[in-house]
Amino acid sequence: MKLNIQEIRKQSEGLHFEQTLDLAADLRARNQEILDVKDILAVGKVQYEDRMYFLDYQLSYTIVLASSRSMEPVELVESYPVTEVFMEGATNQLDQEVLDDDLVLPIENGELDLAESVSDNILLNIPIKVLTAEEEAGQGFVSGNDWQIMTEEEYQAQQAVKKEENSPFAGLQGLFDGDE
Repeated sequence: MKLNIQEIRKQSEGLHFEQTLDLAADLRARNQEILDVKDILAVGKVQYEDRMYFLDYQLSYTIVLASSRSMEPVELVESYPVTEVFMEGATNQLDQEVLDDDLVLPIENGELDLAESVSDNILLNIPIKVLTAEEEAGQGFVSGNDWQIMTEEEYQAQQAVKKEENSPFAGLQGLFDGDE
């Protein structure tokens, strides 16, 4: 969905929208970690004020990613607010500095592309750590011959036991227990 800046300027209250988008193929092409994206809904408004266009919307969607531990598909339901500020071409040095610092996004071809904004925000909000419900509960750790994945707490406890077993005094333990 493209929002024309002339239409936005005509609306003193701003231009309201509720848009369902199908961007699954585009998102999978841009990021191979995404297995599926569905139910993408953007609800909000865009308004013009003092040579700037303010795009505010609530973004909701369901994304399917592979678990970072087991590679099992994990479905996540996401919903968060998005605010972006756009500006037409820079007319002075201050405007150019604002555009160069990425505080404001440039407007291209006289329109704002809602689909591009939604796609970019979904890609920016992909979590690094994705776990299934079992993995979050502490179960489902992968293991193999002579190796296993463990939490840091489990590792620290294991190292403490090894240190105690390898102590030179460990062999003397219990030496005087029978003399009483």
